[in-house]
Amino acid sequence: MTDVSLAFDDNEYIPAVAQDAESGDVLMLAYVTEAALEKTRETGYAHYYSRSRDELWKKGGTSGHTQAIEEVRVDCDGDALLYRIDQTGGACHTGYESCFHRTLDGEAVGERVFDPDDVY
Repeated sequence: MTDVSLAFDDNEYIPAVAQDAESGDVLMLAYVTEAALEKTRETGYAHYYSRSRDELWKKGGTSGHTQAIEEVRVDCDGDALLYRIDQTGGACHTGYESCFHRTLDGEAVGERVFDPDDVY
């Protein structure tokens, strides 16, 4: 499947950080399985594994806010992935451009780009 060795955890997940390929902004973190990574490579769109729903999912399958893959990078230990992507719409299901839209004190620092009630 890959030319490098990946270190999936005991549950067969590996974290994937989604980064906007143009701006460099970190948009989200999710988990992938081998099947999700394979689907990502086959389609050119980000696929993840929902641990809460226990299923593989295409980012934007419901909302239309897809992530076209520009490149997939592997960290030095092989235990994390970086999806460099072209984001359509917001990355966060709460309507923000990035899932990292608030500080530890709860201050909103990100931009809301859609109303989740209109999508989900």
